[in-house]
Amino acid sequence: MKKLQLIFLFCIAGLSVNAQEIDTVTYIPNRINNFSILPLPAIAYNPANGWMFGVAASTSWFMGDPISTHQSNLVFNFLYTTKKQWIISSKSNVFLADDQWNLIGDWRYFITSQPTYGLGSSTPNDFGVEQIGQESVIVGEQQMDFTLIRFHETILRRVGFSKFYLGVGYHLDIHQKIESYLIDDDLIDYNAEFSHDYYNKSIGVPVDQYTLSGISINGIMENRDVAVSPYEHNYAMISYKINPEFLGSDKSSSTLLLDYRHYFNLSENRKRHIIAAWAMGNFLVSGDLPYMNLPSIGWDMFGRSGRGYSQGRFRGENMLYSEVEYRFPLLPNKDLFGGTIFVNAASFSSKMTGEKLMNTINPGYGVGLRVMINKEKRTTITADYGFGQKGNSGFYLNINESF
Repeated sequence: MKKLQLIFLFCIAGLSVNAQEIDTVTYIPNRINNFSILPLPAIAYNPANGWMFGVAASTSWFMGDPISTHQSNLVFNFLYTTKKQWIISSKSNVFLADDQWNLIGDWRYFITSQPTYGLGSSTPNDFGVEQIGQESVIVGEQQMDFTLIRFHETILRRVGFSKFYLGVGYHLDIHQKIESYLIDDDLIDYNAEFSHDYYNKSIGVPVDQYTLSGISINGIMENRDVAVSPYEHNYAMISYKINPEFLGSDKSSSTLLLDYRHYFNLSENRKRHIIAAWAMGNFLVSGDLPYMNLPSIGWDMFGRSGRGYSQGRFRGENMLYSEVEYRFPLLPNKDLFGGTIFVNAASFSSKMTGEKLMNTINPGYGVGLRVMINKEKRTTITADYGFGQKGNSGFYLNINESF
């Protein structure tokens, strides 16, 4: 852990000196204003991907008068990892003039891999075989290689002069070239099915590739001051998604996502003293979802849930998640460095194993360091170390706050 922290501090020193930021600050009606782009030689880390190297850009601007228009943001990544993965993504939150429209995009192309452990909250870390019905199914760590193509775009219209938005979205996920295997071939019992393969066969979905294509109806309350690093107020979202076969899905289904975040400012003089709270529920309402499309830890839009566990460590038809974080400045009169202490908890259900929500709760906790490299835009580099149950832990290096 000390070695990782030293590497992080060395990287931050280099980024702070070498990053070239382009800034335009004059407001011009009906034009992009106060545009800034911070291109960085990207160095990041999380347990699922390992160390990641490449190019990252954090971009922010205003599509109208900053007094009446929220700041728009886009984060782009082009990364290669020490686990021989390619990670290409663009994630955007755009507000048009006077906040009349809100556009939310999540585009990804991954050639990647990650372990999976089976469904539910009580899956073991280590390899094992369980009897489910008449079949022997592998539980515990199983490796998966796959390619992901994702195109999610949501368009919302502001309701009157309120903080509320209503809109529709289109969501496409294509998983291809899926292969499940064990790192240690000596452990494999070829009469046992991998969790991914057994589940998909049970619902009539191919095991090597599948598509989820659907439309969503969305409602959002956007009351945060700056979305990438809020100091106050709150945010709420409800999204009901329908994935019919006639739009290309392998199986019809519908899901409901609920997301609420609140920021309690503890000091008028030092806005960085904050308690941030996050609650999320993701539920399968009808039909069946392919294995990799099921609600899972670390698969929210920015991949920030479940610090203390690797992405995909827990998965199931339904998910409940909560997190509380205390954020604070580390210097008496400057905002360059900050710290955080966080705790989180998650629970998953599984029809395959009969596990219900809240039967098992998976807690996590940890600490973090913040370096604010643009005070005006609140662009922040974050480093967190999280701990979970049963020896799970992870180091996380990212741009902007976790939520």
